[in-house]
Amino acid sequence: MRDILDRVTKWWEAGETFGLATVVRTFRSAPRDPGAAMAASPEGNEVVGSVSGGCVEGAVYELSQDVCQTGVPVLETYGVNDDDAFAVGLTCGGILDIFVERVNRETFPELGEIAAAVERGEPVAVATVVAGPGQVGARRVIWGRPDAGAGPNAKGASGTLGSGERLDAAVDDDVRGMLAQGLTAIRRYGAHGERRGDELSVFVNSFAPRPRMLVFGAIDFAAAVARTGKFLGYHVTVCDARKVFATASRFPDADEVVVDWPHRFLAGTEVDARTVICVLTHDPKFDVPLLEVALRTPAGYIGAMGSRRTHEDRLTRLREAGVTEEELTRLRSPIGLDLGARTPEETAISIAAELIQLRWGGSGRPLTATEGRIHHESAVFSGG
Repeated sequence: MRDILDRVTKWWEAGETFGLATVVRTFRSAPRDPGAAMAASPEGNEVVGSVSGGCVEGAVYELSQDVCQTGVPVLETYGVNDDDAFAVGLTCGGILDIFVERVNRETFPELGEIAAAVERGEPVAVATVVAGPGQVGARRVIWGRPDAGAGPNAKGASGTLGSGERLDAAVDDDVRGMLAQGLTAIRRYGAHGERRGDELSVFVNSFAPRPRMLVFGAIDFAAAVARTGKFLGYHVTVCDARKVFATASRFPDADEVVVDWPHRFLAGTEVDARTVICVLTHDPKFDVPLLEVALRTPAGYIGAMGSRRTHEDRLTRLREAGVTEEELTRLRSPIGLDLGARTPEETAISIAAELIQLRWGGSGRPLTATEGRIHHESAVFSGG
């Protein structure tokens, strides 16, 4: 929903009512991930977003118009239509569960605050009952900061899922963990919040801050990596100790350009399991102290540029500096997948390919040489 949030918030601010359809669960080769959303304008003459890349948008649009009229939320499953796969079903063979609801200032009073939090880069999640004996459509907003949010609840949450405090408390605990990882998914509970139950399906849509990509080395390869990282949705920082090279004009796609010694900057900045660290300087006086710090952070990806000879020399220096063999196994060097890349732009694509492969567990082989499912179920690490 993040990609349509700005537009639907304008409708909401204008006091309009619109239909919102959200992918809450997928099976097999579904074209969109949970959290993907589509909204139809109040007049029905504008649609923003997508839930399937085009396969079922028409049917979802019609359903959203009905829901806008009745006010009754609906959880609908879309899969392959055996009689006519091009009518309403997904021709890719996947299955989507899509939750459709009516949204306006009355039904979703926190939407404006959510949009503002996302704009500020603050974590927030929306938990919605999508199936079960409870109040389908009941919503609870869980803010990443305990003092955030509005309403009478002073513990960083507003709204209720309608089955008592036990359910709200259980969901709050689970959602804060999901927010820390940027996870969006369905969680199941008993009717009164029992974690071993499965009567109630609660969809958690996490709006975590963008994962970070830290690019060290203000060179032409860094400019290409920054551009690709921004395209993939990262908050990109370029850092170099040389002021003459580390300028905003040389890296227009970076969110920030920092002039500092790389190891000192990294030691003082926030790093989590979604963070990507790209070391592109291939200069020992920068690389070794930087990688000493990097390999002891929880970063999900640490890659370093250089030839195999440079890599072996780097490993020797790191061992001499006290880096353990276990820590060294986290280093991806030479950086990127073997695509035969030569130019900065091609190298950036090879790095992006490795990030995607690591995230989803792909083989890195041509799809024509593989069999079975195209889309993988879960991420190895949750960056990107």
